[in-house]
Amino acid sequence: MNIFIARHAWAYEFGDPRWPDDSQRELEPEGAERYMQVVQTLAERGFAPELVATSPYTRCAQTAEIIAEYTSQKPDVVPLDALEPGSSFEALLKWSRDSECESVCWVGHAPDVGWLTAALVGDSGASLRFAKGSVASVRMDEGIVPGAGELMWLATAKVLGV
Repeated sequence: MNIFIARHAWAYEFGDPRWPDDSQRELEPEGAERYMQVVQTLAERGFAPELVATSPYTRCAQTAEIIAEYTSQKPDVVPLDALEPGSSFEALLKWSRDSECESVCWVGHAPDVGWLTAALVGDSGASLRFAKGSVASVRMDEGIVPGAGELMWLATAKVLGV
């Protein structure tokens, strides 16, 4: 199985008075446009999840919808409470196993996405830095268990030239 881990795209600043409830904060239009370019570039290189799980927060759901629209599989998007800040790693692993897919994508928040990726590849005490709009690919050949993954790539918009 391949697990893609994505940090949400560029959203309006934390504390913006338009969103007193931070879970409702949206992507900036320029951030959504830039992320569309990131996804299209990655899709040309094989980024093709069959199913996308997203934090129910608005900015993550919007990010997940961009992934669904601009990748070849046109995956369904499933809101998953386990991807809210303070993610439940075991719940994500179970959801991924239960999906019966060969490739899934988790869309969440920093610093959780960095911790989740590190835990997949071997060190639950470590973390990887995910810039906004970053996507990682972790290959899970030995089953979906902590530490059994191999980090295939971690791409940022800057690295992709977007």
